[in-house]
Amino acid sequence: MDLEKQPQQPAAPAESAPAARPDYADPQGALRASDADRDRIADILREALAEGRLDAEEHSERVEAVYRAKTVGELEPIVRDLPAAHPPRPDAASSAAYGYGTGTDLEEGDGPAETMVAIFSASTRKGRWRVSRRTNAFALFGNIEIDLTEALFEQRLTTINATSVFGNVEVRVPENVTLRGSGTGVFGNFEVTTLEGADPQAPVIVVNGWSVFGNVEARPKRGKWITDLQAQVQDKLRKHLGH
Repeated sequence: MDLEKQPQQPAAPAESAPAARPDYADPQGALRASDADRDRIADILREALAEGRLDAEEHSERVEAVYRAKTVGELEPIVRDLPAAHPPRPDAASSAAYGYGTGTDLEEGDGPAETMVAIFSASTRKGRWRVSRRTNAFALFGNIEIDLTEALFEQRLTTINATSVFGNVEVRVPENVTLRGSGTGVFGNFEVTTLEGADPQAPVIVVNGWSVFGNVEARPKRGKWITDLQAQVQDKLRKHLGH
């Protein structure tokens, strides 16, 4: 007796393999990343490079991952192993000693970059002033002087981008900060005297840029120490608190 033929069931389609995630992908972070989010992570990487926590190759790889990221979840793991991603809250004593200011001041330190321009002229910043996180200095047949020896640092890393075309840009820093730089001179001079601060919490100043038929120079000012300001700051705090 012939068996009644049963219709064949169509084979279930094979499940497609999940798409490969980027190296830094995090499935929990679905919020789309903004340009400001990417810039924030890039700033952390730039600081890590200046402090020597990342070498140039690692920094390049991570920056590439930053601007390839689509979500916040892909951004955060890129700096998860860096201390700047989990900044400690400085106590009042260390803030006063190095002129960093209070916690409120630190929040205000993320303001816009300061710009100094000297075209057939001169521009100077010195004395008691609050240093921006970034300073852009451009001299064209002019002279720019940036004196940080009595300045207040509201952030640990300060970056100065200096450009000199037939001009001069000079940066002076206290003797006990960390000073680093990277730049090029084309028929000109680009010179940064490297310093390593003995205190691990000392400000880090990075001078980058280039000069064409000009001069860019950054070096310590002999006899100037940022800790010289400690007594003055503490006196002002005592007066403010009524002691």
